[in-house]
Amino acid sequence: MTLATPIPTEKTYYTPEEYLELESQSESKNEYLNGEIIAMTGGTTNHNKLALKIAAKLLAILEDQGYEIYIGDVKLWIEAYNRYTYPDVMVVEGKAIYQGKTQTIITNPLVIIEVLSKSTANYDQGDKFDTYRTIPSFQEYVLISQTEYYIKQFVKNEQGKWLLSDYRGESEILKLETVDFEMSLKQLYQYIDFSQIED
Repeated sequence: MTLATPIPTEKTYYTPEEYLELESQSESKNEYLNGEIIAMTGGTTNHNKLALKIAAKLLAILEDQGYEIYIGDVKLWIEAYNRYTYPDVMVVEGKAIYQGKTQTIITNPLVIIEVLSKSTANYDQGDKFDTYRTIPSFQEYVLISQTEYYIKQFVKNEQGKWLLSDYRGESEILKLETVDFEMSLKQLYQYIDFSQIED
């Protein structure tokens, strides 16, 4: 999803409860950051294809191994930052732990995958990653370019340090460290039109 400007309203601060009530009635997605509601705009078809392709492969490989896969409609609650986001893809080990009584907000992703957009690349790699790292269960972060064969992978090691690996070119194979999964960039990007204007 693409980050847009805050929703124009008279109020400048919303409680998490007010946000969730408004979000349940909204026709579009909005993120929440410490009292501010931030509108999200739609992504490109490239964005959608990449998120769907990797989510489908994750589901096919991991579903019978005790993992759950979620795509962009499921919210993530980040308690340390009083924040709700909509990651493109999340992998949960075992069962999802929900915030509240509904099954719309999870709190325990193991892997988060974001498809980068021109408007959100700095946000996804900077502020958002900073907040994700406060989630105890979170161990691996994958950022997928939609304009070239390129993936960034961050993995948390036993010392708590995040290690970066780059994958460039269609001959590369993405191998996740926290789950038994690999996928070639050639397969992932098979139907991507690099001439498309990104979001």
